Amino acid sequence: MKRRNVGVRIYAPLASGLLALLVGGCGASGGSATGPAATSSASATSGGRPGTASHGAAETAAWHKWGLIPLPAAPEPPADKPIKLSATGPVPVFSHVPTSQKVVFITVDDGLEKDPRFIEMMRDLKVPITMFLMNDAIKSDYGYFKPLQAMGNHIQNHTLHHPAMNTLPLARQKKEVCGDQKILTQQYGTAPLLFRPPYGAYNNNTRIAVGACGPRAIVWWRETMQVRNIQYQEPDKKLRPGDIILAHFRGPAELKGATMTEMFANLLKRVREQGYAVARLEDYIQPPAGH
Repeated sequence: MKRRNVGVRIYAPLASGLLALLVGGCGASGGSATGPAATSSASATSGGRPGTASHGAAETAAWHKWGLIPLPAAPEPPADKPIKLSATGPVPVFSHVPTSQKVVFITVDDGLEKDPRFIEMMRDLKVPITMFLMNDAIKSDYGYFKPLQAMGNHIQNHTLHHPAMNTLPLARQKKEVCGDQKILTQQYGTAPLLFRPPYGAYNNNTRIAVGACGPRAIVWWRETMQVRNIQYQEPDKKLRPGDIILAHFRGPAELKGATMTEMFANLLKRVREQGYAVARLEDYIQPPAGH
């Protein structure tokens, strides 16, 4: 492990076979995952302790509609962003955000499940997420994700076809990243800044491909949301400030009969039990000038 002067933890490229064994990211069909992994004030609750009168009646009612109590309010992100990205040089890899604030970040991958109730839920709760979208999963309905984007949730790169990147030559890796980058930029009007490798699998060629195609960082995770509970990497099974949580756009077929909204409600319950707020990942990242 070594550090670069970009404010993030940098991981040396891992051997492809070892990483494939150690890291189970999202599957092309939405399989189970394990692994490491604007508007922050608008995305937060109105302040104070969760479930107290400091939350407005309408806000509390919106959370109760989904069987939930409001989360703690997310603090303002620091003016000096803890993750600073460069337009040149090796692409960094990070699985958490260096911060002392009691916040975590929710990322949602793939895009196979397109439950309209999830859009309704996000409108009600205003919880920020980062979407890592894979073209094969979203091409049946690009429009589904536009209301989520309009709420301030960023769309990031997750390849065209969801391969294990560390099994592909550099040219194929570039096709996967650049192809998804082009489609996502065309469909959603903004070039993704971040890349998540399927299954968490990457090597040095992945970092080269990502850098050549536009994203400026590779994002892993520290916890994975299953159906009812969070799967932790650390033995104490606790969230830590700045942790990145991996979830997926999944439906009953992948969630043992549960819906996308039930899974997400369970995730928010687990986060609230530990007293954390949910912040927007991109609010803690300083992109390169001009990006």
